[in-house]
Amino acid sequence: MDKQIIARLKKTFEDHAQEVDGVEFWFARDLQKLLGYDKWENFLNAIEKAKIACENSGHNVNDHFPGIRKMVEIGSGAKREIEDIMLTRYACYLIAQNGDPRKEEIAFAQSYFAVQTRKQELIEQRISLQERMQARQKLVASETELSKLIYERGVDDEGFARIRSKGDQVLFGGHSTAQMKNKLGVPQKKPLADFLPTITITAKNLAAEITNFDVKKDELMGESSITKEHMRNNADVRELLVKRGIKPEELPPEEDIKKLERKVKKDEHRMADSSKHKKKLA
Repeated sequence: MDKQIIARLKKTFEDHAQEVDGVEFWFARDLQKLLGYDKWENFLNAIEKAKIACENSGHNVNDHFPGIRKMVEIGSGAKREIEDIMLTRYACYLIAQNGDPRKEEIAFAQSYFAVQTRKQELIEQRISLQERMQARQKLVASETELSKLIYERGVDDEGFARIRSKGDQVLFGGHSTAQMKNKLGVPQKKPLADFLPTITITAKNLAAEITNFDVKKDELMGESSITKEHMRNNADVRELLVKRGIKPEELPPEEDIKKLERKVKKDEHRMADSSKHKKKLA
């Protein structure tokens, strides 16, 4: 395909992108023309095939193909109402995959939306990872504070480990830290929290923060009283989760967060090196 045609098509797709509340979409009537379809009825056939593919992939069709009605001018200032569809990037990709392969526009769109959809997936994965790492850092900070507080109140490192383990046992519905590691396949020498999903890490952090607050407020002393407080706080947090249909012990494990942190740093270095290389070439 000619490079000028590729550049024109890419700019055309980008120029027709719309956005509402941070959600990017294309109008089907616009995409119809961009993909070289003269008749709306023929384009609807490709859309229907795309909807089936969307449903078969386990996605909600209405999330990616919501129908709308809008007014358009038909000449001499007159207007009439027509049907249209708001298409997400994923919907556009599926339509291109199910379009007429003889059309040059379809061939380009298949590659364009596949690449752009993959980019969006990577961005979403990166955001999710950042949220999980931030939650983990907060948990480290709250547990560090707790260990300092209880040390000042006559509890040593072994006592802190027991307090934290008792809290875990309550949060995970009777499963001890060691049992949860076995259940999730976590190496015994690695922290359980490094393999937990963001929601569970956040729950552990909330319980620890409340314990920190109460230890200082009520001037709690000794391992026994602090253990009871920490167990009570974990029980309260678990109750809230269970009310929302979330049982921490039943959630699947995540990838080792330490490995993910190393991967993020490696990617950042690669991006920095790539940027320097481009500047030298400029």
